[in-house]
Amino acid sequence: MLSVLRVHLPSDIPIVGCELTPYVLLRRPNKDKSVISEDVSESAPIDGYFLRYKWYRIQSDKKVAICSIHPSEQATLQCLGCVKAKIPVTKSYHCSPKCFSDAWQHHRVLHERAASAVNENGNEEEEIFGRFNSTGSGVTNASLASSQSSGSLANGTTPLYPAAITQRNGSETWFEVGRAKTYTPSADDIGHALKFECVVVDAETKLPVGPSSTILTSRVIPAPCPTPRRMFSVSGVDIPGHLDLDGRLSSSGTFTVLSYNILSDAYATNELYSYCPSWSLSWTYRRQNLLREIVGYRADIVCLQEVQSNHFEEFFAPELDKHGYQALFKRKTAEVFSGSINNIDGCATFFRRDRFSHVKKYEVEFNKAAQSLTDAVVPIAQKKTALNRLVKDNVALIVVLEAKFSNQGVDNPGKRQLVCVANTHVNVQQELRDVKLWQVHTLLKGLEKIAASADIPMLVCGDFNSMPGSAPHTLLALGKVDPMHQDLVVDPLGILRPASKLTHQLPLVSAYSSFARMGVGLGLEQQRRRMDPNTNEPLFTNCTRDFIGTHDYIFYSADSLTVESLLELLDEESLRKDTALPSPEWSSDHIALLAEFRCKPRTRR
Repeated sequence: MLSVLRVHLPSDIPIVGCELTPYVLLRRPNKDKSVISEDVSESAPIDGYFLRYKWYRIQSDKKVAICSIHPSEQATLQCLGCVKAKIPVTKSYHCSPKCFSDAWQHHRVLHERAASAVNENGNEEEEIFGRFNSTGSGVTNASLASSQSSGSLANGTTPLYPAAITQRNGSETWFEVGRAKTYTPSADDIGHALKFECVVVDAETKLPVGPSSTILTSRVIPAPCPTPRRMFSVSGVDIPGHLDLDGRLSSSGTFTVLSYNILSDAYATNELYSYCPSWSLSWTYRRQNLLREIVGYRADIVCLQEVQSNHFEEFFAPELDKHGYQALFKRKTAEVFSGSINNIDGCATFFRRDRFSHVKKYEVEFNKAAQSLTDAVVPIAQKKTALNRLVKDNVALIVVLEAKFSNQGVDNPGKRQLVCVANTHVNVQQELRDVKLWQVHTLLKGLEKIAASADIPMLVCGDFNSMPGSAPHTLLALGKVDPMHQDLVVDPLGILRPASKLTHQLPLVSAYSSFARMGVGLGLEQQRRRMDPNTNEPLFTNCTRDFIGTHDYIFYSADSLTVESLLELLDEESLRKDTALPSPEWSSDHIALLAEFRCKPRTRR
């Protein structure tokens, strides 16, 4: 008969909102006793047998609170300042005095925002992490009594499957919470262990055959929630509430653009990111955390890099569709790692249907451009060497969109407002400086052709794997590269000569350089300290234990667009104090960039 050989979970720690799908290995009742891992449902039994699943929640009489910093640890301390300020109680718990002390610099921001929401505005300001309705910035530690945690461990939601008491053993009660193979922990499960049970059932009698196989998880933990990042107006006014509730910007003539390298699951290995807890490095957790973050920014245009093909089709496209986004995708041109097409990542661009409509799409494959280049300028004897150096599978996705919102102050309102958005991920290998520069130059030349054919604002977003001041960044920002630039020394194929050809006519400016031009305002000095004064770019957009620096940019055409506001930058010290990126709070090794733009009024021609 059909038998269960092995059952295990991809992660030992279950997280609220992240589905749990056990891996069940079966032996078929045939002559060769073949092994399979497919689901065997009642509607499609194998040789008269199917699998029946059950999930249980182990509920103890003793209440447990979870540390807000290390959610796999039980809390022993509570910040009374949070309670006084009416900050969400889950953020007040800590597992040790050292945990609280280490987190204090970051934690006190919650108190400051709670106070400023009342003191500055006279009323409450809703943020991603909840509502504040009183002031209070004093902080003291107190032992956590078990009775204090009971009100914060569940949100009162009803389980998808009606709970039933199935067993009581001493101080523990077992509730049945699900009968599917997959179970998604809810807030009701926080602090409790789960039990998965799998048994072979006779399809005719509907009775179990043989013993059941079970797995016991550790306690369910809440999904860590990072402190939300605020938007800063270029006028120097702090605008944490700039976005209204339905996600539209308060000004109809503006739109927001997000650029974010989300870290492909194929690259998110325990070897590379050993400092990140395995449960928070798992894709089932990261995808939900990334989605929550991306949706929370409410951007009108979203440019993502390192999006795997299967994750685009099965997760991001359908999930963001629910939030009103249309999706476009360009996959890289070669397979990586296991050779499966599912592991190929690429660039995905999303836009809100109520704000834009799709006009045209261009796909840039740098491999095709490399083939054309070598055919034209490289001697036949060197062609293979040239292709080995130039063919790196990187791509760019260029999308032309038409705005559905009005551009205030335009003299000719009948004219269509188009926007061209380029989304790219440039080659990562730092020793191939010539290839990086060639790829960027190739993209810009393509954008020049589009700009020449239409009066259209340009946005160039992505992970360029190039630091501020490098040749690719200089070409983007200044429109040319000094012939004496040190990056031009690396040019074994002669593809960068003469240096005078490394130019473009697009009036591009880095959006985040606007921080350097901002006036005096709340938090702006803090933001300037997170900028490089020499390049006017962020000190970092990529932060791991081995590397910290800026690789991500949003460039815009300054003759047709103005920057209205920018998403605040993160602080290196707070990020690297515990783990660097990725972390339980931030699920990529990059940080997201978000800029709000306004189209400039166009004069009649």
